[in-house]
Amino acid sequence: MATNTRILVINPGSTSTKIAIYQQEKVIFLKTIKHAPEALEPFKRITDQYEYRKNIIYEELKRADVHVETIDAVIGRGGLVKPIGSGVYRVNEAMQKDLLECKLGEHASNLGGLIAADIAKLLPSAEAFIADPVVVDELEPLARYSGHPAFERVSIFHALNQKAIARSHAKSVMKRYEDMNLIVVHLGGGITVGAHQKGRVIDVNQGLDGDGPFSPERSGTLPVGALLKAAYSGKYSYEEMREMILGKGGMTAYLGTNDVYIAEREAKDGDEKYREVLEAMAYQTAKEIGAMFTVLKGEVDAILITGGIANSKWFCNLVIERVYRIAPVHVYPGQDEMGALAENALLALNGEIEVKEYL
Repeated sequence: MATNTRILVINPGSTSTKIAIYQQEKVIFLKTIKHAPEALEPFKRITDQYEYRKNIIYEELKRADVHVETIDAVIGRGGLVKPIGSGVYRVNEAMQKDLLECKLGEHASNLGGLIAADIAKLLPSAEAFIADPVVVDELEPLARYSGHPAFERVSIFHALNQKAIARSHAKSVMKRYEDMNLIVVHLGGGITVGAHQKGRVIDVNQGLDGDGPFSPERSGTLPVGALLKAAYSGKYSYEEMREMILGKGGMTAYLGTNDVYIAEREAKDGDEKYREVLEAMAYQTAKEIGAMFTVLKGEVDAILITGGIANSKWFCNLVIERVYRIAPVHVYPGQDEMGALAENALLALNGEIEVKEYL
């Protein structure tokens, strides 16, 4: 087993690209590249930004005097590929084609695998990977039913962070993730609650533009009848309706802000509207945890709360007071996507986990 393995991690977001170099588990270089709106404006599709972002990454590595020839693997944040099982995947031609054509949707994370593959080609012996993209699908057959065969439930959630936190927690209690039943709650711009049964997420709310709790930017489950009336009222375009669900829904729609810190401050200063909206978001999150308790048939080892909003003890306590009787609750604030990606690449390079092929 090598002791000086170097891994380049690439994590594209909507307005930024994070890059890092890890030597084993230790980060030795970390940079967040901000992209001004006017710089991205000329690109009609997200994948049109490919060359632009790739060249900026090269420039930043050169400026930091990073010798790319010393890199053993490049891992990118996984994008909207076909539904796949959890794990590390080699970025092959089939994956690059699906990411480039955006057949399953456009998202900045689609660029992660594409850029990783391009950089790896220039290195002596490096491979390109992705790990646990948002489309990880381990749903049980019953979880796919929605209520009508035209609308099957799909798995889109914070797979990378949920899996990483679950494994880390299992290790902290000297157990195997594959031997535990966990409910993992990711509190971010979107909120997802997953039922992890012996290493598999057998049910989870679709946290992109689907069901579940409302969040700072997403509406979550809406009354279907009212939604239909609005859609066919002639008042809104498709784009406006989509914005109501994704981007300008949830807390943003109620309060005009997606910043939980600001909302919490206003609530603590006595604004009852802010307090009630935050309490409602916590209420819906707790209700989803209760649903996953039934999915796991009442056998739950722990509830894990993570994500950016988990930094708010006040909000977490609103959730915990409703669910603490289900199982012990552990809070892991923030998310470390870069570290999780590096860890997955290291495990793959050391042969501790299988590298899967995308078909």
